[in-house]
Amino acid sequence: MAHKKKSSSNKEDEGFFRKHSLSFTVAAVLIALVLLYRGADEKTHIGSFFGNAIADWTGFLVVVLGTKHMYEKGSAESRQPPHPLFRVIPEAIRDHSLTIFLVATGMVWVLVYLKLDSEAKWGEVVGNIVSEWTQILGTVLLTKKLTEAKSKESKKD
Repeated sequence: MAHKKKSSSNKEDEGFFRKHSLSFTVAAVLIALVLLYRGADEKTHIGSFFGNAIADWTGFLVVVLGTKHMYEKGSAESRQPPHPLFRVIPEAIRDHSLTIFLVATGMVWVLVYLKLDSEAKWGEVVGNIVSEWTQILGTVLLTKKLTEAKSKESKKD
């Protein structure tokens, strides 16, 4: 009997981590890349790779979390409208929360980038993150109206 109770409580913990395993894994990869980049020479191939990968994996984490928790009306990249508890938020904001989030955080990344030396180690990484944000925002906005044959992500009529 004790074995079943132990198994049951592990399943509860396992359920939480399993439900969020993609978020945790992507975050862990991103943290590992940042740690590896800190000790790498950005002028080497491997150092340059780590710097570029940080931007890519940061974008991937934003896509995973942003499309999980936010909504963009008409975008195939977005999740369904938010939980009913979010009804207190005005509909226009709720319907475009993903775009608002991406624009607001994108502006922060641009401001950080403008303060850094674009040729410096972290300046290049932040510049790549700005580019990544632009691509994500573009994907969200373009998938609202445009279609691509045989693409399940494409807007369906």
